[in-house]
Amino acid sequence: MSSRTVGISQYPLEVGKYAIYPGDRGIEYLVMGMCSEAGEVAGKLKKIIRDKDGVIDREAREAMADEVGDVLWYVVMLSMELGFTIDQIADKNASKLRSRHERGKIGGDGDTR
Repeated sequence: MSSRTVGISQYPLEVGKYAIYPGDRGIEYLVMGMCSEAGEVAGKLKKIIRDKDGVIDREAREAMADEVGDVLWYVVMLSMELGFTIDQIADKNASKLRSRHERGKIGGDGDTR
């Protein structure tokens, strides 16, 4: 395993070469993969609650971090498939959250709050 550090801006270039999926169904494939990996994160937490009384030790954190990394891969690939860079997605989300905060709408629900 390489000890080279990869930042979020370099991440797509580093991991994009591992993207092997049907290009004509890319969006669907990536959405399902992202949800599946997020489910694995939840599954790890469920087992921590069941088996370790909810205590998230170092080993559990590492295992969850590995699954979060898999979620990240799908998020980045999906962003690219949608025609955005991960930086653009991050900027769009930060702007949305900033606007909600400024308008006192962080709580509640709804996409357009």
